[in-house]
Amino acid sequence: MKLLKFFKSACLLVLLVSAKTTFAQNNYSEEILIGKGNPTLFGEGIGLQKEAYDAYLEMQKAAKKEGIDIKVVSGYRNFDRQKAIFERKYKAYTKDGLSPTEAINKIIEYSTIPGTSRHHWGTDMDIVDGSKNVSGSVLDPDKFHGNGPYCKLKEWLDKHANDYGFYLVYTDNPKRKGFKYEPWHFSYLPISKPMLKAYKKLDIITILKDDKLLGSEYLTEDFMEEYIKNNILDINPALQP
Repeated sequence: MKLLKFFKSACLLVLLVSAKTTFAQNNYSEEILIGKGNPTLFGEGIGLQKEAYDAYLEMQKAAKKEGIDIKVVSGYRNFDRQKAIFERKYKAYTKDGLSPTEAINKIIEYSTIPGTSRHHWGTDMDIVDGSKNVSGSVLDPDKFHGNGPYCKLKEWLDKHANDYGFYLVYTDNPKRKGFKYEPWHFSYLPISKPMLKAYKKLDIITILKDDKLLGSEYLTEDFMEEYIKNNILDINPALQP
């Protein structure tokens, strides 16, 4: 009898811990949204939430039947990783003679300010066709068009990615502002859409003031308001909450 009671108590504890973890992640805490939390992620070297990862595997499996090897070259990135990318570019651009403001504007053509990246969420990924051997940067729009090595991948994604819940984030709509066109960046809509809704409620300007980011003194309130409007919110309308 005592053993049975102990077993029931242990099971209840496991359920409570599991429920607490799920509750925390599903409610999208500030830490999770800005890349400082510890979300449960799947896929070695990828880092997607479970539902997104399962959908990715199904999409990858379907593409393989067409001779396409969908490969994630960048998935989850936490705050510190994004900060390292941002500061590396900031140092390089200012060393090359750009003013701090010019350097930041050049960085945000493709890279986000730490704490504002969709890659913090475990829903977004940059993908290429792993069956192709390419030189130079794999994340180059030209490689997805014309006679580029990833043309077949792009054509397949245009037709089928939405069927698996994945949507292009930064489209080639000429009226869209913010980050430049990224034919490689896809987001798992069923999770990222409510996460963006939760993210919009954050006072991200105040949050970033405490992080002592290199060049942060140039991230004025006016600059950040424009950045949020253009770079965070001016995306594929399908992903808007």
